[in-house]
Amino acid sequence: MAAPLKGEAHGLTAAFLEMTWYQTITLLEIIFGALFLGLYIGYLLRVRRVALFFRQRPHIVWLKFVLRHLYVLLIIIAILGPSFGAMKKEIRTIGKDLYIAVDLSQSMNATDVQPSRLEKAKHEMQRLITRFNSDRIGLMVFSDEAFVQSPLTYDQKALQLYTQTLRTSLLLHSGTDYAPLLQLTLEKLKQDKNPEAEEQKARVLVLISDGEDFGGKVERLAAQLREQNIRVYTLGIGTTDGSRIPVGRGFLQDSENRTVTTFLNPEPLVQLADLTGGQYYEVSDRVSEVSRLISAINNIEGELRESKTIDVTANKYIYPLALALVLIVLDVLITIKLIRI
Repeated sequence: MAAPLKGEAHGLTAAFLEMTWYQTITLLEIIFGALFLGLYIGYLLRVRRVALFFRQRPHIVWLKFVLRHLYVLLIIIAILGPSFGAMKKEIRTIGKDLYIAVDLSQSMNATDVQPSRLEKAKHEMQRLITRFNSDRIGLMVFSDEAFVQSPLTYDQKALQLYTQTLRTSLLLHSGTDYAPLLQLTLEKLKQDKNPEAEEQKARVLVLISDGEDFGGKVERLAAQLREQNIRVYTLGIGTTDGSRIPVGRGFLQDSENRTVTTFLNPEPLVQLADLTGGQYYEVSDRVSEVSRLISAINNIEGELRESKTIDVTANKYIYPLALALVLIVLDVLITIKLIRI
């Protein structure tokens, strides 16, 4: 019988050494634990003085001392989350490759949407980034040219930092053209159409602009995007009432010294979304359809199947917690008599 017992002991020791914890003890818990211990010892010394004064021996107090410290320790262990018993688990996820492209033309400085079109766009981009934490997200900027501000990544903090630094002065301005952006999207999201590929990724471009497109070749590029199964969801930002464009202490003027007024022009954005199988949404001074945009992207199913096998451990907090409850019941049932008459 010695050998099996020795083997079981060895197994328990190995399980204890491989144990992991969901939480860690911080300095605050150590301070409160030391404070509890100090105050309780003070309480015991006072009980002992009272008992000695009446020539009694309250041995049961020390039993209480052991009980209470045991269940407090067990509760702390349960809170820390002891985990052991590693096993393999298959995780299947549905994810996407998503680029968010924002227009940095001067018209995005217009204030018909407060505090400005660009600042409102940056706020909505932060929402998009946080809602797609299981997807790879990249950032693009464009006016009449397009550039990758951040490649596809899972790092949300880096994406939010890039978003905060966006301003219209990052690019030279000679108008807005969607064609360079669509061409760049094709280059970055183009995927080998291999039917035997293990992953078929859903690829999405979210284009944020006020719709003032002065370029061409959009229809041809949109057809190529649709052929590659890359959807373009467009988010128009601005109002049809329009607004002037702040420049320094004044407003932008044209070649004839007339103040320029910029308007939301949804038609090019609606057309681009329709041509690629996406949808058009709008942000104005009265309404924001970003929640609908998020729902539409989340509803894209079945285009990315990733299967990963990971090692997982089970949180065994229930065992120390159950034992602590038993000891608490014992503590309640056992009474202390300091004075016996």
